[in-house]
Amino acid sequence: MDNAPHAAPIDDRGRLSALLRLWPFARPYRGLVVVTFTAALFATLAQLAVPLLTVAVVDGPIADGDRRGLIPLLALALLFGVAEAALFFLRRWAMNRSSLRIERDLRDAMYQRLQRLPVAFHDRWGSGQLLSRATTDVSTVRRFVGFAAVFLAVNLITCVVVLVLLMLTYWPLGLAVLLTTVPLTFLGLRWERRYNIQSRAVQDQQGELTTDVEEAVQGIRVVKSLGRSGMVFDRYDAKARALRHMELKKIRTLALLWCIFELHPQVTLAVILVGGAIAVNTGALTVGGLIGFVALFTVLLWPILSLGFLFAFAQETASACDRIGELLDEPITVTDRPGVRPAAVASPARLRFEAAGFTYPGSASPVLHGIDLDVAPGETVALVGATGSGKTTLTALVGRLYDVTAGRVTLDGVDVRDLPLAQVRSVVATAFEDATLFSMSVRENLALGRPDAGDADVEEALRVAQAEFVHDLPWGLATRIGEQGLSLSGGQRQRLALARAVLGRPSVLILDDPLSALDVHTEALVEKALRNVLAQTTALVVAHRASTVLLADRVALLAGGRITAVGRHSDLLAEVPEYRDLLAQDSELRDAEFAEVAS
Repeated sequence: MDNAPHAAPIDDRGRLSALLRLWPFARPYRGLVVVTFTAALFATLAQLAVPLLTVAVVDGPIADGDRRGLIPLLALALLFGVAEAALFFLRRWAMNRSSLRIERDLRDAMYQRLQRLPVAFHDRWGSGQLLSRATTDVSTVRRFVGFAAVFLAVNLITCVVVLVLLMLTYWPLGLAVLLTTVPLTFLGLRWERRYNIQSRAVQDQQGELTTDVEEAVQGIRVVKSLGRSGMVFDRYDAKARALRHMELKKIRTLALLWCIFELHPQVTLAVILVGGAIAVNTGALTVGGLIGFVALFTVLLWPILSLGFLFAFAQETASACDRIGELLDEPITVTDRPGVRPAAVASPARLRFEAAGFTYPGSASPVLHGIDLDVAPGETVALVGATGSGKTTLTALVGRLYDVTAGRVTLDGVDVRDLPLAQVRSVVATAFEDATLFSMSVRENLALGRPDAGDADVEEALRVAQAEFVHDLPWGLATRIGEQGLSLSGGQRQRLALARAVLGRPSVLILDDPLSALDVHTEALVEKALRNVLAQTTALVVAHRASTVLLADRVALLAGGRITAVGRHSDLLAEVPEYRDLLAQDSELRDAEFAEVAS
């Protein structure tokens, strides 16, 4: 599986320009963002008042021996301290409110996008990659917006302001400080590319690891029953070791950045002390001026030290934005056409495939081509074919889980693509062989397709699906059945999924072999009750079992991506050798053949 088929080329990923993707999410809260930035900036500038006051104190009251002159200056220093504390509180308040709201909106946008993206997209992407983007990457963005983005801008401004003040205080030393920043900037830009490539590799590997964890948890029964815990762990451990190796490479790069950013101010401070001592000795600079210059430079220490970390964090966030953007930019190919309006669809409806074809994205050959099939209102047609013949794909075209790539599918003469997607999904219900249930109550699972269903409707659906066992659960219909319904047996999950499809009272009912996990006795009871339901709807049934074939009015034989024969079961037995050969491969279908001949 290609976990990231639309990843950007390595030269274009992780650049800081990717951070611009966050602006649409930050725009609604720009007022809070401005408050955060302003409070952080003024709090930092308030710190600069202390070195300037220090110069005034040393060269003024202390040099003149004026003790009274100290009082207003000390009061002013205290005032700046209180202002800094208040601004700190304001920054944290505004920062948390804005970053958490941006995170919520971004997470909602990603979840909604994942829901709207076509099934073909989810066929290609690993779930672990999607989870890591929706959790880890979004959290990275929130931390950047709530902290790093603000201080990256504020610290850069602080560096500029302090450098200007240093130049005004004593320009030769100020120029020396400015010149030392040139190699620092050059090295930072040089390592930018290396770090963003390493960050992206780590994030992608985390997605791979998440996929392995999810698969192991979901398949824990299979893993334990086959005694393959060691093999599964070894595969996981290999990826974990690879992640560790990638993380260490990234940390090594970051450590080098930190080392350089730590070394720079110490070397610069030595230059300042030597040059400042010479300047004081020659009278070019006062003692207070030197103390103020050093104090101003110490204010510059944290911005310089933090820039390495903040730039690295910005690169990591840029990679996260790229990964999130890959999902948000993914085209939604199954959607409403412009100007579509609801149209009348009878219940039961007439279903037609007209020269319908389908090719999976990235595939060179079609799975289905030239499909022509007319299912009359209230008729049940069984789809029979060898494994991989395209039966499930064909049924998916009706509810627009996939859209045809050739021809069309119609309901009562209207192309399903000319109907609102919500309407199509409301009139077409599907019960899949692999029954999927959600971590909610039994009733909530049943009513997914029809939230307004009454108690009588629910009970009728349970009766048809022979799923009255739910009343024996600890809290009946209110029982939460756990993630994916794994607390239930396979047959119980299938019966609940069938009840859910029946409860929707659809105009078209798609049954993708939903009885495969049932025992013979329960299957017979379900089929008996299901006949009454099928008589009131148009049904397309994927048949792998004899009993399912016998539910249908007609049978369509699918081979080589085409429907090669359509007719009654008995007629196909007598006239189509390929159909007889297919039946001969299944003992149950052979029994059905004998029963048909005997009757």
